[in-house]
Amino acid sequence: MSTSAQASGSRLEPDGLEDRLQRFATIWSRAIFPVTATSMTRTEFEQHLLPLARTLSTALRARPFDVAPAQAVGGALVAAHCTDPDALSRTLGVVDSYLVLYCGTGADTPADDLRARCARLQHALAAGFARALRERTLSEQEAIARSALAARAFAEQALHATEARFRAVFEDAAIGIGIADLEGNVLDVNGALTRMFGGLEQIVRGRKVTDWGHPEDAPHVWKLYGELVRGERDHFRVEKPFYRSDGTVLWTNLTVSLLRDPEGRPQYQLALMEDTTERRLLNLRLRYEATHDALTGLPNRSLFSERLEKALAAGEDTRFGLCYLDLDGFKAINDSLGHAAGDRLLVEVADRLQSCATAPGEMVARLGGDEFVALTTGPDVTERDAEELAGRILAALSTPISLDGREITVRGSIGIVEGRAGERGPADVLRSADITMYRAKSAGGNRYERADPEADARAITRHGLTTALPAALDRGEFFIEYQPLVHLGDGTVHGAEALVRWCHPQHGVLGPDRFIPLAEHTGLIVPLGRWVLEEAVRQARFWKHRHADGGPLRINVNLSPTQLHHPGLVADITDVLDRSGLAPGALCLEVTESALIGADEDLLKPLRQLAEMGVDIALDDFGTGYSNLANLRRLPVSVLKLDRSFTRGMQQHPADPVDMKIVEGIVSLAHSLELAVTVEGVETAAQAEQLRAIGCDTAQGWYYARPGAPDRIHSLLLADAV
Repeated sequence: MSTSAQASGSRLEPDGLEDRLQRFATIWSRAIFPVTATSMTRTEFEQHLLPLARTLSTALRARPFDVAPAQAVGGALVAAHCTDPDALSRTLGVVDSYLVLYCGTGADTPADDLRARCARLQHALAAGFARALRERTLSEQEAIARSALAARAFAEQALHATEARFRAVFEDAAIGIGIADLEGNVLDVNGALTRMFGGLEQIVRGRKVTDWGHPEDAPHVWKLYGELVRGERDHFRVEKPFYRSDGTVLWTNLTVSLLRDPEGRPQYQLALMEDTTERRLLNLRLRYEATHDALTGLPNRSLFSERLEKALAAGEDTRFGLCYLDLDGFKAINDSLGHAAGDRLLVEVADRLQSCATAPGEMVARLGGDEFVALTTGPDVTERDAEELAGRILAALSTPISLDGREITVRGSIGIVEGRAGERGPADVLRSADITMYRAKSAGGNRYERADPEADARAITRHGLTTALPAALDRGEFFIEYQPLVHLGDGTVHGAEALVRWCHPQHGVLGPDRFIPLAEHTGLIVPLGRWVLEEAVRQARFWKHRHADGGPLRINVNLSPTQLHHPGLVADITDVLDRSGLAPGALCLEVTESALIGADEDLLKPLRQLAEMGVDIALDDFGTGYSNLANLRRLPVSVLKLDRSFTRGMQQHPADPVDMKIVEGIVSLAHSLELAVTVEGVETAAQAEQLRAIGCDTAQGWYYARPGAPDRIHSLLLADAV
């Protein structure tokens, strides 16, 4: 990049970024210049790195995010002769420590996202470095191969024509060359080969080729060698390790050719060796970094997936047990003590997990965040073995961890999946373990649960319903049924409760118990609740105009806890009533008792505003939330809806005397507080009569009518039911 182009580019950068880029390039050059084979001075090398630093900075903050520039930077390092393994290691360290610090300032991307981007840029840089190094190596190998062929032809000619010309090639060659007879006795070696083996020529000369066997030799190496010395082939090429005199391993690309005499009879063998030790070590290091977690050193998700897939494909004689661990409350540790402390805790957890899985066939990996897995495989693995592994993990976590002078107690939830290889794929096994782990967490945590196919199916169904909810509302798959509220005194219809249903394309009609909790969890309950309110109010207005001679006088609509906390609740309800023309007194909002237990004034304020407008507030499921009865005085409610569990004992005659006393007491208390009482779940005539005699005001239940279409409300002969 020219100076003018750089200056032009820098004017487009945020204020001060060019100075920070220069500091980043300075730190980078100081880190890798000592291990870089370059003729540039350090200052020149620093200026050479500056455009690469700018490329990484731009990639860090780019929208959309793309790791391709970081791959190009890795290739540029190789082009600049930064091929030493330490150059890559030090570069990754500089990028990890300083890229976000110097180049993330002013970005509109959250810090955690910048760190995640930085990690991905490091992986891309390492991949680009490895690819460029591999391409360079292939190019060098092609040159070496051409050199080898030339050396072979030249050596044959020299042996046949002039020893002097052969010696010139032999001694000056950049690769190791050795000559042996057909019995394998080493006759001559050049200086390059001697240096590969430690510089002592006498250690190489006089040995037999067969003395250089190595445990990691490929099985076919010596087969190829035998064919060559017998004259059955003219050459072969393999990757082969050798032991040096000091016990270290020399890895080579070895080409062995057969030299024949003028009559074509085998006479000598010529070996050409290229030292690939450093390149192999670099590839192993890159492979390790790509398959291991940078923080804990444990195998990462990629390597674990390979191991799991291999275990599940091992055949029916192999069994496996998988423990999926998620730490309980880890987010609170990060939020309170900081991410650095959280990282130290994860390292300690990883060390403890490794101590739990030391037997053959066992391994531990970190999938990401605070999620870990432990795998055990073998022909005799049972469900009990998997449970024992989970028990060891929970026991290892039970000892507090010291962080910044605090003793932190670590808890975890574990899902266990055990079975025979070949029955399921890796994705199914991990999904089942994940679902089971969340079942353990929902049961209180610090425990393990075993996989249950039926529970898995329910969880998968819940997930499917959750993801389908938003589109279902847009497609109009929800509808409302109405259940009448009957005045116990004269049997007239006092009102109706709106009950939402979901007509699911696959599962049919679903009741609110199947999808309302999911809507609460996802936040969709707010738009769904507004739709229910609008539809119910519209229907109430229609009833009023169509049936002026009678019909529901009030419409009851349920409010969820999430709706209660929504800041636009009062405005939404006011807007719906104003647009429909329905009087506030014709609307009753039902709120569960559990939603109001311990409610502060901020939560009660919107309910008070609605009550002051004339909207009735009903306390639904009263008696199930263990509410302090005295607390009723401060709640802005006008109706108590008594839970059906209190009146179930009245369904037969004579009624349960204990239930009678309880209901009498509640009704008396409610009336003394000027609250009306509605009873749910009325199913028999005896029950209805008892409730009327006690003094309950209204009731609903299957005895009167099941929830149904709105046009059924006015066809009910409810007077006969009283």
